[in-house]
Amino acid sequence: MAADVSLLCLRAPGPGLYRRAMHDVIFAERSFKALPERALLWVERRALLVADLHLEKASWFARGGQHLPPFDSQATLTQLIALADRWEVREIWALGDSFHDDDGPQRLDPTALALTERLAKGRRIMWIAGNHDRSARLPGEACTEAEVDGIILRHEARVDETGYEISGHFHPKLRVHTAARSVSRPCFAVTGHRVILPAFGALTGGLDIRDAALAGLLGPNGEAWVATARGTLRFPLQQPAALPGPQRRYRRSRAV
Repeated sequence: MAADVSLLCLRAPGPGLYRRAMHDVIFAERSFKALPERALLWVERRALLVADLHLEKASWFARGGQHLPPFDSQATLTQLIALADRWEVREIWALGDSFHDDDGPQRLDPTALALTERLAKGRRIMWIAGNHDRSARLPGEACTEAEVDGIILRHEARVDETGYEISGHFHPKLRVHTAARSVSRPCFAVTGHRVILPAFGALTGGLDIRDAALAGLLGPNGEAWVATARGTLRFPLQQPAALPGPQRRYRRSRAV
């Protein structure tokens, strides 16, 4: 069976841009929704796939003397619960680096700990180990990787993988240029047999999708999917990432 991603897209004006009315995509002959909250919904399984929560990242920095607002775990878990409830999912697959380090679970405050228990209530949760949290544990099941309905779920994509694969790790983002400015947005990095999820955590950065670290995984036909509230934008990486619009000249004001 040939690897293929069918998006059933409508093409919009401008180079490298596709727009969908909805977020539905077909990958590995399965139905998914690319959600603007940086998650992937597996429709048939009613499963939510997220990657790189990096819980307790702020408290990890605080141990080294760099103090950040300590609410990242609460914000991330609250958003994940809301998303799972909204779509009434039966499963949650967290694709690694759910904590920023192995000791993260011990630093959860009572409020965040209660949120992890609320997240696990009435649904199956599978925590896949990442490079940051190989031994961290939370309510639910744990594994290093899994094959589900013919799709391999793991933390970091393998360049020698020829089967269908969904992973995280790289925190992909896309920089898009307009007539007025350029903006950077989290994105899904996609090939015919591979999807790399953006980071879900509230306190996470991103790696440009055209970085050399991703080039070997995406190849010449790689794409960036940017999920927005109105639909999913699809950018072939062989073309410049630009949004169509009036070509106006803007005069930069000078401070006096």
